[in-house]
Amino acid sequence: MSALGNPAVRLLAARSLRTHRKAWAAVFAAVVVTSALLGALALAIGSAGLGHARVERYAAAPVVVAGDQGISWTSDPWGSEPTTVSAGLTERVRIPAAAVDVLREVPGVRAAVPDDTFAVREPGTGTGTGTAAGAEGAVYAGRSWEAAALAPYELLDGREPRKAGEAVAGSGAGVRVGETVAGRKVVGVADGPAALYVTAQEARRLAGHPGAVDAVGVLAEPGVPVDTLHARVRAALDDAGLKDTAAGQPLRALTGDGRGGAEHLAAPPARTELLQLLAAVSGTVLLIAVLVLSSLVAQALGQRGPERDLLLAVGATPRQVRAAAGREVTRVAGVAAVLGALAAVPMFLAAWSLLRARTGVVPEGLVLPTPPWLLASALVVAALVVGLARLVVLFSTRRAGRAGKGAARRVGGLVLLVLGAAAAVTATTQGGEAAGAAAGAATVTLVSGCALLGPWIARGAMRILDGPLRRLGGAPGRLTAAGATAHSRRLGAALVPVVLVTSFALVQLTAGSTMGRAAEEQARAATTADLAVSGTTAERVRKLPGVTAATDVLRSTVVLARTEAGTPRLDRLPVLGVDAGGLKGTLDPGVVAGDLAGLAARGTVAVGADMADSLDARPGSTVALRLGDGTEKRLRVVAVYERSLALGEFLLPKAELAPHMTDPYPARVLAATEGRATGPDAAGGVVPERVTAAGAELNGIVSAAVVTAIGALTVLSVLSTLALIGAGRRGELALLRQVGASVGQVRRMLGLEAGFLTATGLLLGAVVAALPLTAFAWALTGGPPYLPPAQAALIAGTVVVTVAAGVFLPTSGRRLRR
Repeated sequence: MSALGNPAVRLLAARSLRTHRKAWAAVFAAVVVTSALLGALALAIGSAGLGHARVERYAAAPVVVAGDQGISWTSDPWGSEPTTVSAGLTERVRIPAAAVDVLREVPGVRAAVPDDTFAVREPGTGTGTGTAAGAEGAVYAGRSWEAAALAPYELLDGREPRKAGEAVAGSGAGVRVGETVAGRKVVGVADGPAALYVTAQEARRLAGHPGAVDAVGVLAEPGVPVDTLHARVRAALDDAGLKDTAAGQPLRALTGDGRGGAEHLAAPPARTELLQLLAAVSGTVLLIAVLVLSSLVAQALGQRGPERDLLLAVGATPRQVRAAAGREVTRVAGVAAVLGALAAVPMFLAAWSLLRARTGVVPEGLVLPTPPWLLASALVVAALVVGLARLVVLFSTRRAGRAGKGAARRVGGLVLLVLGAAAAVTATTQGGEAAGAAAGAATVTLVSGCALLGPWIARGAMRILDGPLRRLGGAPGRLTAAGATAHSRRLGAALVPVVLVTSFALVQLTAGSTMGRAAEEQARAATTADLAVSGTTAERVRKLPGVTAATDVLRSTVVLARTEAGTPRLDRLPVLGVDAGGLKGTLDPGVVAGDLAGLAARGTVAVGADMADSLDARPGSTVALRLGDGTEKRLRVVAVYERSLALGEFLLPKAELAPHMTDPYPARVLAATEGRATGPDAAGGVVPERVTAAGAELNGIVSAAVVTAIGALTVLSVLSTLALIGAGRRGELALLRQVGASVGQVRRMLGLEAGFLTATGLLLGAVVAALPLTAFAWALTGGPPYLPPAQAALIAGTVVVTVAAGVFLPTSGRRLRR
């Protein structure tokens, strides 16, 4: 008969569970929170995995032919198999107009409709000062009227446009027939969003890319299945050998939800980045959950050492003892995990609802579905959490009475500390995401090392404080010192979660504030303009009275292919396009080598100092970049600058960047005027120029929510561990009362213990966090880490309150008087 099916095991588990139900309460709470948090993350990952771009403009076209909005790169690292990595493109990849004629000849095609989307702007005032953005008029999406049939959008009033200067307005624009919008007379109103539809000839002119189109919508003859039409279209494109006009890749024939990617270019890359972010934070949550559950389960079982020894003495086998403990944990964790899984569903739905409610956070057109069957993934996660708890039991009861002691634990802890320090040192040689990843790995490794070395760390700290406690603390101080010396393992178990919550909170808050502060300082120093205007161009602003210099600022992205630690990667980076002749007095990147005047010529680039070091680039060398639409360029470096946190890793000439942008209109114009102020505050009220990665706000909100949840889990781990320890030492406290210790003396002893745990945990947590944070800050900003005093006080206050509650609540005054 197996141990699990043994009646003795079932009896032991049932009796022990009733006897130690208060001890298991801490484990129960931790499992509920862990299961809820991991379940919500699993639902979010599943929803993002099923996500797609919404199909709107091409809803009536069963097949859409468009360029490939992704780019791939295959590298063959030395000593390993070739590896291919991919990245999404945020600028439109256009296709040759010849594809329209090819598609019209495909059997079963009723019509092949070319589609171009462009911006139609209301004339603005063309002026503005300080942070002025009001110069920009309304902006409408422009298309040809024939492309409206791909939705289809039909006329509600009026007629179609027949000549230049006429337009049909989408009903979302809120205009009527006869009105004038963006210099065009509205001759009709159609259903659909705010857009202006013009004649096909005018649409080709306004799109500004003769010989190419954005996409082609294919309408089928009646009765032709989508699969059949797609196969015929695919074959025709392959036979014609058509390639896109950017990177020269084969054209794509899209069906189903895939058609949405040709409409909403930002949606697929945002979905990929969201998946990567959720996967990364899930790994962090899982590691912390392992530490928390391991500590709590080991502590709950460790308090029953005499009971376990007695069972072994009266004939129980080690296997039966382990099986009984496993059965207990399974019952406790099973119920708790199911409750957590049930709580995960409303948590996820509420978070997703709030995310969708924030305008502009989720990229336009990104659909994050939640089918009912996806909710079952929370139960799968619950089963995994129960399995994790069972695994912890196997290690905690592997050697009855001796679990967790010995040289192996000490050596393992020292090895982890060395590895953590090495990871922190590695962060100083990296940049960007690599430095952040190395710092994060260093933190987790160092905390894990401290967890293994907890008893020895507690013993060492107490040796330092032993003398002062005995001399200055009176009888409570002597009791505290004696108890700590006799129960260093218990003290170490209480210390580890305090170190965990302190170091985690410090790393998460300090890393963001350090980066944000450095970027803001660089942006203020780099933006020397005293006039900022949107809705116009530098050419127009230069004609204004008193303007001495002006530069257009275009915002786009580039893709950089490189290897990092032998692993290939494609990084999509935000970049600015500028006018070299207008930079003086408007934008100062902080040049350390070369001359920005070289950006007047196409085929050139300026590189941030950290990126230049990484690529071994200097003025005169060449950098290979793929522009926003995938076009590969080899650009000559003309300057190296230091303010890359604010302005991005690359500055390109406007003339180089604009032809590869979906909308090459300037994001804004920076200008200098006569009689302007000088010095560090010359920019006055102008919003500092600073690049922001696509999806940064979405990632920031998701990260903040997850960090808050992880912080709650770590705080719960502190409270649960201390409560569990307090519940297990009630007999010890009762004995102290019986031998003459007063209630006040016991309380002061507990207060000294809480003070010891708080001070030691905060100090050790700060040391653990300081090493990777210093490396991270030095690698990215060249300075020390920064944490706002208010946030530091919040961390310290949270630890103090949590430790005090964990120490005093299980040993309330009523219980001490018994």
